[in-house]
Amino acid sequence: MAVRLGLVSLFKRSLSASSRVGSALGAGTQRFGTVAAVEEPISPPVEVNYTKLLINGQFVDSASGKTFPTLDPRTGEVIAHVAEGDEEDVNRAVFAARKAFDEGPWPRMTGYERSRVLNRFADLIEKHNDEIAALETWDNGKPYEQSAQVEIPMVTRLIRYYAGWADKIHGLIVPADGPHHVQVLHEPIGVAGQIIPWNFPLLMFAWKVGPALASGNTIVMKTAEQTPLSALFVAQLLHEAGLPDGVLNVISGFGPTAGAALASHVDVDKLAFTGSTQTGKIVLELATKSNLKSVTLELGGKSPMIILDDADIDQAVELAHFALFFNQGQCCCAGSRTFVHERVYDQFVEKAKARALKRVVGDPFKKGVEQGPQVIN
Repeated sequence: MAVRLGLVSLFKRSLSASSRVGSALGAGTQRFGTVAAVEEPISPPVEVNYTKLLINGQFVDSASGKTFPTLDPRTGEVIAHVAEGDEEDVNRAVFAARKAFDEGPWPRMTGYERSRVLNRFADLIEKHNDEIAALETWDNGKPYEQSAQVEIPMVTRLIRYYAGWADKIHGLIVPADGPHHVQVLHEPIGVAGQIIPWNFPLLMFAWKVGPALASGNTIVMKTAEQTPLSALFVAQLLHEAGLPDGVLNVISGFGPTAGAALASHVDVDKLAFTGSTQTGKIVLELATKSNLKSVTLELGGKSPMIILDDADIDQAVELAHFALFFNQGQCCCAGSRTFVHERVYDQFVEKAKARALKRVVGDPFKKGVEQGPQVIN
């Protein structure tokens, strides 16, 4: 309860701050359950400049030449056509990552040198905060205020956090019987394959890329086909910050092709996946059948809230509402079940319904909108 309350407080403070959206984003909104006039969607204040695969430090077309559309979830219209990576592209990316790990400077740099690159990267994210936030909202549909005031600043802070760890990873000297020297060393594992989902594209990027880079690994990342744009943008910033070629490779594509190729690649040493439980089972099977690579899975779940009869009902309603509806409900730990004590059940349901009806739904680029469109996957 205390953790959820803290998140609510952070979110409220962020949204009450002066908006960075500017007057161009307007103030008109509509409320759930009401009939509103059809309005033209607001033009996002950002351009799409990166749509190709990032392999060995270069933005390149897919080997097949195929592309796929990424859509504006507000309208269903095409934002851009993005290079569609498949097995051959994954092979090229893994080869680049392997060479960068085996022969390149990144794993051989001191932790301090790696931290400087990551801190420069964080500075660039902060510099381009509003541009990145607009791209994230355009491709994903989450409110711009959430992107600009909460999520992208969190990405910046996460990268700085991992940068701080880079020169603090060390081993142990272990006491031993007899004239022996026993030392435990922590070394980078090698090529890390990473598959991220569409609900928090850049936060997922930071959670995966940050620790892997800080500890000296190289990466092949497959982004979600629904939201490929922001990762390509910030990957370019990471190279601007001084990341050597081949250390980070980004493949846009689909799970059965690019995702499966990455999970089953024998030259990938570690795999991290965030997504559904069903897909997680497939990823684990492919990793096991190939080279028994280490796998980390973060899978979806049902997270219940329990409201006792002595709870502050108004606070409980707000917490339950936030837990369910935050990020359009597209959250792996969303509070999608609520158990309420029978003595306060009717009161809770009445107030929860009233709160839901007040939720502001509309164009995510409008100031004050709490809920934008859902991502279709």
